[in-house]
Amino acid sequence: MHMEKSDILHNLAQAVIDMDITRASKTAVEAINAHIDPYEAITDGLARGMDMVNELFENEEYFVPEILLCADAMYAGIEVLKPYLPREAAYHKKKVVIGVVKGDTHDIGKNLVKIMLDNAGFEIHDLGRNVPYAKFIDTAGELNADLVCLSTLMTTTMDGMQVVIEDMKKAGILSRVMVGGGPISPGFAKNIGADGYAKNAAEAVKVAKGMFQGIQIPLVIKTPELVGIRKNQGGMR
Repeated sequence: MHMEKSDILHNLAQAVIDMDITRASKTAVEAINAHIDPYEAITDGLARGMDMVNELFENEEYFVPEILLCADAMYAGIEVLKPYLPREAAYHKKKVVIGVVKGDTHDIGKNLVKIMLDNAGFEIHDLGRNVPYAKFIDTAGELNADLVCLSTLMTTTMDGMQVVIEDMKKAGILSRVMVGGGPISPGFAKNIGADGYAKNAAEAVKVAKGMFQGIQIPLVIKTPELVGIRKNQGGMR
């Protein structure tokens, strides 16, 4: 029985909400067989489902265990779709350092941005989550990175982005900086001296490309992540 595109996208989102790893994978296969753009299947299907999960979390209908299972379902679908994402040739790959700033361990959105930038032809160096400020500085300097992407989903760790940007300037590192995450806004990005802001993973690719093509794209990564409050974790700045 032929399924409409809208039904498949809905089923992808619902599989994430229902924490159904098997259904997420099978529906992702259906999306490929139906010739749905895999990029669209991720953003309008799986990621949209995670957005809905965020709302359930904020309304205290879902808690951390459910969030993690929903994320597993989303990643299962992504694993099926990822090989079908078009890869862009890049003779002079731009080096990107990406990570979640110190004090925050939410990395679903960061991982989506990483996947999209990788398929867009960027050379990705993923530092992971809860990354000490100095790690961004050191890695960007060692690699002579073109772009540093900073993510956070917590208001308590937002200021760390400004610390990284200021420390990069003090160290003479000329990498451009793009920031994103649930609590981040274009105004905040501009105030801390970031070169770019993207409201989601799709926008992150456009903004990153614009930085290196001379195209002016508005500072505009509210990523599909879980939203919560965790205490800042100690460690190296």
